[in-house]
Amino acid sequence: MSKLPLLINWFKEHKGTVTAFSGGVDSSLVLYASKLALGDRAIGLISNSESLKTKDFEIAVNFCKTHDINLRVIKTDELNDPNYTANPANRCFFCKTHLYEAMIDIIKVEYPEYTILNGTNQDDLGDYRPGLEAAKNNAIRSPLAELEISKAEVIAMAGELELETASKPPSPCLSSRIPYGTAVNKMRLKQIEEAEYILNQFGFENVRVRYLGEEASIEVPMSEMELLEHQFDVISRDIKALGFSKVNIDKEGFVSGKLNRVLHG
Repeated sequence: MSKLPLLINWFKEHKGTVTAFSGGVDSSLVLYASKLALGDRAIGLISNSESLKTKDFEIAVNFCKTHDINLRVIKTDELNDPNYTANPANRCFFCKTHLYEAMIDIIKVEYPEYTILNGTNQDDLGDYRPGLEAAKNNAIRSPLAELEISKAEVIAMAGELELETASKPPSPCLSSRIPYGTAVNKMRLKQIEEAEYILNQFGFENVRVRYLGEEASIEVPMSEMELLEHQFDVISRDIKALGFSKVNIDKEGFVSGKLNRVLHG
């Protein structure tokens, strides 16, 4: 049985909500459900920072336009924070702290008594996500996790509501493509984004380009590996034009969160 009525009812006790929105399926579901329950008292907020893909920002903006949701756009300055740019294993903690603190400042002035939300689901609680600590420190609410709604249930409910993000591949921040300990900067994030865009142009949607110094490592699903190999010469040439001296195909294929393996030895 769908938990959608339970989710919508969750918002009824709140004067209003502001959802940290990324354009992904989790925060899309939270934001849309808040709109169903609260109407104009449901606000979305997104940071259009360098670590967010331009494509994902456009998806988020269009989602809110389509569903008549008020979206606030800000720009956080994590790239000016050495704690973030040093790219430690808890990099996400500093990123989310910047976001949540900026949201709190806005809420205090413009939306007093509104509750700040994120799209954390039940499955996220068992994953390595330093951003969860930042949410806890800033009293951010997570309706999906609180109602024990899993990722599979999120996708099912998004499909039930016919949300255009229901089938959107996961798209974590661009910094997640850079190995821990390798500095994050604007130029490297841009290289990664443009390299993945090149792959998108060749028909590969669910991709990762890992930044390995002068080398770009491409990941696509195993089912698309043969097609990638067939077009690799042209793709490699275009990606090298972005400043990489070497491009390779990760023969293991697409694995979300692959760079976290170093944390487990």
